[in-house]
Amino acid sequence: MPPRALILALALAPAVASAATLERLRVERLDAPLVVDTAKPRFGWVIHAEKDGTAQQGYRLQVSHAGKSVWDSGEVRSAQSFDVPYGGPALAPGERYDWRVDVHTSEGAANATATFETAPDEAGWGGAQWIGKPDAASLPAPLLRRAFHVEGKVARATLYVAAGGYADMRLDGHLVSDAVLSPGFTDYAKRVEVVATDLTLAPGDHELGAELGRGFYGMTNPNVWHWERAPWHGQPRVRAVLVIRYADGHIERIPTDTRWEFADGPTQLDDLYGGETFDARAVSPSHWAPAAILPAPSGRLVAQIEPPIRVTEVLTATEVTEPKPGVFVFAFPRVIAGWADFDVEGPAGTTISAHYGEKLLPDGTVDARDEHHYFKHGFQTDRLILGEGRTRWHPRFSYKGFRYVQVDGWPGKPSIGAVKADVVHTDVAVTGRFDSSNDLLNWIHRATVDTLLNNLHGIPTDTPMYEKNGWTGDGMLGADMFLRNFDAGALFTKWERDIADTRGADGAPLVTAPNAGWALDVHAPTWHSAYVLVPWSVYMATGDRAPIDEHLDGMARYVAMEHARSPGGIANTELGDWVSPETDPSGENAPEDKRVAATAYLYRMERMVAGMQRLAGNAAEARRFDNMADSVRTAFNARFFDREHAVYRGEGDQGYRQAHNLLALGFGLVPDDLRARVAAGVAADARARGDHLDTGALATKLILPVLTATGHADEAWAIATQVTFPSWGFWRANGATSLWEHWKLASRSRGHYFLGTVDDWLFEDVAGLRSLAPGWRRIGIRPALTAWLAHASAAVMTPYGEASVAWRKAGGKVEVELQVPVGVEAEVGLPGQKATVVGSGHHRLTLP
Repeated sequence: MPPRALILALALAPAVASAATLERLRVERLDAPLVVDTAKPRFGWVIHAEKDGTAQQGYRLQVSHAGKSVWDSGEVRSAQSFDVPYGGPALAPGERYDWRVDVHTSEGAANATATFETAPDEAGWGGAQWIGKPDAASLPAPLLRRAFHVEGKVARATLYVAAGGYADMRLDGHLVSDAVLSPGFTDYAKRVEVVATDLTLAPGDHELGAELGRGFYGMTNPNVWHWERAPWHGQPRVRAVLVIRYADGHIERIPTDTRWEFADGPTQLDDLYGGETFDARAVSPSHWAPAAILPAPSGRLVAQIEPPIRVTEVLTATEVTEPKPGVFVFAFPRVIAGWADFDVEGPAGTTISAHYGEKLLPDGTVDARDEHHYFKHGFQTDRLILGEGRTRWHPRFSYKGFRYVQVDGWPGKPSIGAVKADVVHTDVAVTGRFDSSNDLLNWIHRATVDTLLNNLHGIPTDTPMYEKNGWTGDGMLGADMFLRNFDAGALFTKWERDIADTRGADGAPLVTAPNAGWALDVHAPTWHSAYVLVPWSVYMATGDRAPIDEHLDGMARYVAMEHARSPGGIANTELGDWVSPETDPSGENAPEDKRVAATAYLYRMERMVAGMQRLAGNAAEARRFDNMADSVRTAFNARFFDREHAVYRGEGDQGYRQAHNLLALGFGLVPDDLRARVAAGVAADARARGDHLDTGALATKLILPVLTATGHADEAWAIATQVTFPSWGFWRANGATSLWEHWKLASRSRGHYFLGTVDDWLFEDVAGLRSLAPGWRRIGIRPALTAWLAHASAAVMTPYGEASVAWRKAGGKVEVELQVPVGVEAEVGLPGQKATVVGSGHHRLTLP
């Protein structure tokens, strides 16, 4: 027996840290999901290890239910650490499963556990029906309720909800979750999303309640996108079931049915675009009637996989002005998407109006004009009718794009804290970071992140103020930024399904998704390309091949059709390089031949589909699409390329067009022997314009990366740091806090991201951090702007963990510090140098 002193010393000694630990356990790339509706869910984990060079050697997965084993993978010798498929018997619907992973690494073993729940089947919904209010013409938002009794100790209670529109669910008067504008938005004739929430229930009497909002399902404000005429249109409705699992093992279900009551609530009007009218005097209805059973939306029930929308931040006003007597304008630090939160006291019946806008008019009032007449009945305006005493209220069913809130009818003079701004967007984790020694570049990145978040509401949107639509070209251009900066893979997987849902009989998607039947005849392969390019962006950023596998047949059909309707291999489009600097600030195509952009995107889609077919093992199909692409490349150069002057021109162009030449360079259409001359032409044109770009949405994504890659980093730097029109610095110099929809000061929206794709260049060329293989399995570290900066850094979250780089100039050399996750290798070097290959871990290198 060891001496007592030794025993005491051992007891007090600090525990030795494990050589490896596991983090981010996920099922279907979600954290402990409550509604898994796939037969073979996929598992993933991240290994954290202190020792450089640590590698996974194998794993063992075990799934159990109620303490009993359901599946055991056994020991699997593999480095795979994400998208590992379930291989056991069919999982029961509506049940919770525990899972455990044991991982073996070169530095020892690690294990961790987590849970997931399967989606209920039809029986699991307990006969739940779709309910709402019976009057199809009535505007007030309905309140619904049902009393129930809990008879004993509850082990677990889960509430499942699907809705046409939005459903704010309450238990005993309290919201069951912090999600807003929920469930998510789809083509309700194709898919209806289901959300689930675990509740805490004590024995006794309870009341389950709901308030229903219209959203895109029951919109009544006529608008140019025809949401009020959608095929699924109707009064908001909900289907829900509360599943109570008692400690003694029996299960009770509380479904929506004829036992529920409804009443008109205090929200007298809710319109996603127009705003809300709320009467605080009507918060406690006196008359309740039986809820109506309503027809179910025709779409199938699916799990909501995108994160919920939440209030993520509350901003205090920076000042309150009174541009006219009794008119007060609250100014907030930046342009946001969200709503105002009011705290006011005054005589009951007093009506306060709030108008939201991103800009001020010359007289100091808020610019909340619907200049383009998009809406018939109101725009970005809330009305609050006060009740007795103090009223605290914020909208629940409409969000706005704004920096300023103009308040009319306030009793007395408001304090600066009387109106706050709630920031509302899909609550994606911010996983990317960028920083440098240049203040303008840092501002561009911050503005980009804010603007991207302002345009995430279940889908990537086109301005939170005006449209709220999922324009496909916009999302395609921004997909890489979204996926690099946020944990947005699930959202883009969902949105790809929305795009697929819009396809017509010919297989072509529409230009907005979801879609109510608008712009059915708009032919725009530049925008339709999102159907093909978004799944590839998801694959490269996250390593998730599932969207490619799910949509490959549809993508191939569409691209083959697009090729067939492009005479002689030359495509056309109604949407080209949108909002180049010389265009109308309301939005229009660049003054150039749109066939150049259309054909370039046709070629890119064909090469992409060929690559996807190879990935799927379809060699013959890959050759077919490669042959299409070869023919398009030949036709493109024959029609548009002036070999003598090494320049691309189209019919009706106004002078030299940067976009034509950038698309040809960026997509690999330029003959190899002439790439340098074409690139030199782009750089020369930018210099001739005083170091300015002349690009719209399509070509802005390419100009800095292409110039940098072709030996013109100096011109890329000059353009990026420009502060006069047109440039990002010009926006900043004119007070911007976000990205704008147009280069001009008269830009319609000041909350639009598609001209902010410079953020790609900040990560990949300035910091030098880029993905060289799907899922960041191999990363490249090649900072290309070290001549103009003292330091830069960036980080991204890969499926293997965080990868980061920080470089700094010192003594005429470049010192690089990088973190490489377990399972990843990195190639490090400066442009033109031979790369050094390093494995996982924390590394410091000095580059000459």
